[in-house]
Amino acid sequence: MLHEKFHYKSLEELVDRADELGIKFPFAEQTNILATSINIGNKVLPNRLGIAPMEGADSLPDGSPSEYTLRRYKNEAIGGSAMIWFEAISIVEEGRSSKTQLLLTEDNLEKYKEFTSAIKEAGKIANGFEPYLIMQANHSGRYSNPDNKPAPMIAYRHPELEQFRAADDSCIVSDDYLKDLEEKFGEAARLAKAAGFDAVDIKSCHGYLLAEISSAYTREGLYGGSYENRTRLLKNAIAAAKVYEDDNFMVTSRLGIYDGYEYPYGFGVNETSGLTPDFTEPNRLVKELRDKYGLTMMNLTMGNPYATTHITRPYDAGKYLPEEHPFVGINRMIQGIGEVKKAVSDMIIYASAPTYLRQYSDLYSAGAVEQGLCDGMLFGRMAFADPDFANEIVKSGRINPKRVCMTCGKCGDLIRAHKPTGCVIRDPETFMGFYKEFMEIKKTQPSNFRG
Repeated sequence: MLHEKFHYKSLEELVDRADELGIKFPFAEQTNILATSINIGNKVLPNRLGIAPMEGADSLPDGSPSEYTLRRYKNEAIGGSAMIWFEAISIVEEGRSSKTQLLLTEDNLEKYKEFTSAIKEAGKIANGFEPYLIMQANHSGRYSNPDNKPAPMIAYRHPELEQFRAADDSCIVSDDYLKDLEEKFGEAARLAKAAGFDAVDIKSCHGYLLAEISSAYTREGLYGGSYENRTRLLKNAIAAAKVYEDDNFMVTSRLGIYDGYEYPYGFGVNETSGLTPDFTEPNRLVKELRDKYGLTMMNLTMGNPYATTHITRPYDAGKYLPEEHPFVGINRMIQGIGEVKKAVSDMIIYASAPTYLRQYSDLYSAGAVEQGLCDGMLFGRMAFADPDFANEIVKSGRINPKRVCMTCGKCGDLIRAHKPTGCVIRDPETFMGFYKEFMEIKKTQPSNFRG
C-alpha cells in the first residue's frame, strides 16, 4: 500500500518501513544540535527551530491582526522557537487570498507595531529572548480571493491548475502590472521594517504569483520564456526591498524549488525529466540571490498546497489519495533542499515539512542539520498543534508525543473556509466550533472546497 496511516510505535519500525521503500531518513541519535545558536545577520538566535508560515484566516477587515492572530503568535513566541516566519501578508488588496488574510498598509501600521511588540515581549518574558520575526510579503496571484470570491490574477494558462481554479486569458496580468509590483514589494519591505519585523521575505513558492512566474515558460514578454525573464520579478522585487536593509533589518526569500508539474508547467524540472526534479535552475537562482543580491539566509520548500498538497505537506487524510507514500514526499523535500544547500554551503538554509514524522520529527530535524542538508528547520502544522514544541525539544531533549500534529488536514479545511485556524484536535475548545461551521457550509457548498 503506497499511502498508509502513520502507525509506527518505534523509530526502528519507522526506519524499517522507510528501508522497504528505499528511503534513508537523516535521523540523529539526539537533538542537541537543535539547541545550538545560529547567527542571522547581526542577531544570534539561541536555537535552530522555527515556525513555518501557516495562514490563520483571522485578520480584521482592514487586514490588521485580530485577537486570534495575536493569541496564535504570542503562543508561538512563548513556545520557544527562535524564529517565527509569519504567514503570507498581502502587499496589495487585490492580491489577498481572502477577506481574512493579513494585509499591511500605511493605515494599519500602528496596529502592526503593537502586534510585533507584544509578540517579542511575550517571548522575552517566557524564555529570555525575543524571537526573530520575518514578514512574508506575498501576492496570491492565481489564488487571489479578496472578497472571498475567486478573482485569479495569473502569469499564464495552466490547464492542470485550472481544473481547481477557473481562469481565462483575461486573468493574465500584464508586464506593466508586474513592473509596478516590483516597487510594491519594496514598499512592503519599508512597512515591514517600520512595523517592527526583523526581516522581510519576498515570497516565491506554493503557486502564488512570483512562484508562478518562475515557471512561465509559455508567457511572452519581459517575464516569461527564458530563465532570465522568469526570475526577473523575484530579483527586482528583492532589489527594491534591499533599499531598506540595514544592520537590524534583513531581506530574504522563501523559495519553491519544485512545483510537482511537468515542463512547461512547473519550476524545478526540465524538458525531458517529467515529474523527476531537476534542480539546475533552483541552484542557479539561489546562487545568484546570494552572489548578486546579497541574500545570506533562505527557506526552501516545494509544491502547491492548493493542488499538489502531498508534495508540500505529506498527510494521512486530505482532499485526494496521493499515488505515493508520504515518506516519498518527505524524502524528496529534504534531499532536494540538501542538494541546493550543498551548492551554497556558506548560505544559511532553513528546511521545511518535518511534521508528518510526528514524535520523530525532532530527531529527523537534528539529523538533517548534522548531515549538512540544512541549518535549521521550520515547523508548520506542528506549531498549530503544539506551539511549545521548541521548548520541549530544547529543554527536555524530545518533543511531547502526546501533543504532536496528526496531519488530519482539519486546519487546512478551516483556512479554505476563511475561519480562524488552529488545531481542532489539540485545541477543540477554541476551534471545534469553527470546524462544525465549516462542515455545515460544506454540505451546502461542496464545490467551494475542492481546490
